[in-house]
Amino acid sequence: MNLPLKLAPLALISSLVPAQGLGSDVWFRDAAAETGLVFHHFTGATGQFYMPEIMGAGGAVLDYDRDGDLDVYLLQGQVLQAGKRVGETLFPPAPGFRPGHRLFRNELVPGGRLRFTDVTEKAGLVRDGYGMGAAVGDYDNDGDPDLYVTHFGPNVLYRNNSDGTFTDVTAAAGVDDPRWSTSSSFLDYDRDGDLDLFVANYVDFTVKGNKRCLAPTGEVDYCTPAIYSPAPDRLFRNEGNGRFTDVTETAGIAVADGPGLGVCCTDFNGDGWIDIYVANDGTANLLWINRRDGTFEESGLLSGTAYNEHGSAEAGMGLAAGDFDGDGDEDILVTNLTQEGSTLYQNEGDGDFSDASRKVGLKEPSFGSTGFGVNWFDYDNDGNLDLFAANGAVTLLPLQRGSPYPFSQRNQLFRNEGNGRFREVTELAGKAFDLMEVSRAAAFGDLDNDGDTDIVVTNNNGPVRLLLNNLGSQRQWLRVQLEAEKGNREGIGAKVILRQKSGKTLLRCVRRDGSYLAASDPRLLFGLGDDGQIESVEVLWPGGLSEKWTEIGRDRELILKQGTGTSTESHTQRTSSR
Repeated sequence: MNLPLKLAPLALISSLVPAQGLGSDVWFRDAAAETGLVFHHFTGATGQFYMPEIMGAGGAVLDYDRDGDLDVYLLQGQVLQAGKRVGETLFPPAPGFRPGHRLFRNELVPGGRLRFTDVTEKAGLVRDGYGMGAAVGDYDNDGDPDLYVTHFGPNVLYRNNSDGTFTDVTAAAGVDDPRWSTSSSFLDYDRDGDLDLFVANYVDFTVKGNKRCLAPTGEVDYCTPAIYSPAPDRLFRNEGNGRFTDVTETAGIAVADGPGLGVCCTDFNGDGWIDIYVANDGTANLLWINRRDGTFEESGLLSGTAYNEHGSAEAGMGLAAGDFDGDGDEDILVTNLTQEGSTLYQNEGDGDFSDASRKVGLKEPSFGSTGFGVNWFDYDNDGNLDLFAANGAVTLLPLQRGSPYPFSQRNQLFRNEGNGRFREVTELAGKAFDLMEVSRAAAFGDLDNDGDTDIVVTNNNGPVRLLLNNLGSQRQWLRVQLEAEKGNREGIGAKVILRQKSGKTLLRCVRRDGSYLAASDPRLLFGLGDDGQIESVEVLWPGGLSEKWTEIGRDRELILKQGTGTSTESHTQRTSSR
């Protein structure tokens, strides 16, 4: 008999009682305002149509104070045109506006009630900048999450001081990038136990070099990225002493580039080493396959993930990786522009992919939307990975001419039917899905600790939304949190395989990245359906070792500590026998 190290305290598995009058047919509801998560994105637009105004902004969910519930960090814009003040912009902020990015502490633990408090100043996170996205990871291996913030302009690395405060260590760590950075990710690409950092950069836009672009109707509009040259991405290796080294050239990352927007790092070819996928806006997507010697090979074209089924590059923005078809490897979903539709690259094994967008029923329903934040997640806890997409245009929508901000679209929810097909269920998901907004980032996690996945959605020039899931917890579930023995404490990059006594096998991978400009909860939530008996949980650790635990209960959180399970065959042995 093998038992996990410990169960999370029952106080952490508290439920938020739905508001009076809500029934089980209300799948999601926006609880941002009622819980104190009050934030409105400010574009700083003055009529010059600067590109950064329409692309942001991002956000993250993280347990920065390690109290057992997820806090929220949100990115803010500012005025880019010299000489203009906040009140002189096209969309002046509402009364009570507080400039800069904001950190909201979740008071669920120990208070027992989902409520957020703005602790930005107290946490030492006050800094100006035109915010884009956030990456979260314990880069110094001290047990708490650190924060990397990307901007149109210099980026920032905040070290978590373990006392509720952060310190700007960007210069000391050597991870600044003055260009227009978008999504980023912490990953252990060299398997040394320290989290490295990948940063996607967009284009060489500058305020001084802003170009005038027109819509087909002749109106001034935001430019496409094709007007500017792409900015190269960067890879920083963690030296383990608080410093990083820029290894972009030596690792081979510099041989290809594109206007990078989405980043996801996982083992796409099943060899036990972390690879990197980048969604590029209007050019070929990039798949960097880890050569296991500190270098990467760009394999987008050879793998089938660079272009769509017609051989065309699309406007890749957000992306998600997950085993939607339950065959033991991770597939890739990339969101694109209106009239392109989202593209699903189905993993055929060993890192070869095919465009299955039409086959699974996703291409047509997404054709009318410009997608950004996206993720595979099991919203109804039936064991199948469903899909959420945050939508919002980047150029003027003809049907919204005359609207103050003509870029609004509805977000979408797709249900995995379990037969290789998806069905759009947006109309059934609740009033929060009726909203027409300009959505961007989507961060996923169980914010009320009730056993299902909630979503924090950011809106460009709009309020943040907290979509609380009222449906998933009606089925059985298991949440898994990893604790590595040394280094990479959260087990970023680990694969977790849950086997049910019914014969069903679920694969989930530990990550914070993906989506768009966002960081999500690294805890893994397994939906167990109506018959949730568990046979075993196996962890394939990033270093190559594998352990298994048995006799596991349901409707709880398990904290699995490396070294407390039964050792099984190593990851390298497993993959070499394929």
